Amino acid sequence: MTYVIAEPCIGQKDASCTEVCPVDCIHPTKDEAGFEEAAQLFIDPEECIDCDACVEACPVDAVFPEDLLPEQWSGYAERNVAFFAA
Repeated sequence: MTYVIAEPCIGQKDASCTEVCPVDCIHPTKDEAGFEEAAQLFIDPEECIDCDACVEACPVDAVFPEDLLPEQWSGYAERNVAFFAA
């Protein structure tokens, strides 16, 4: 299982999650190219170790375990995968 960043992140990009991630699997970070242009942050499903740190750090409750992702945001799992496939 991996974690997924969903709709509440859009327009927020607080980035608290990037600061607590022990494996640096959330991108783009504030220091990376494309941060300003990105509508949201993304979790790399291949790198995520399911530690839960990002869930606790997110002030807008945008991070969900993939198996608990609300139905209305189910497409965000694919968006997170697609971001890293490019």
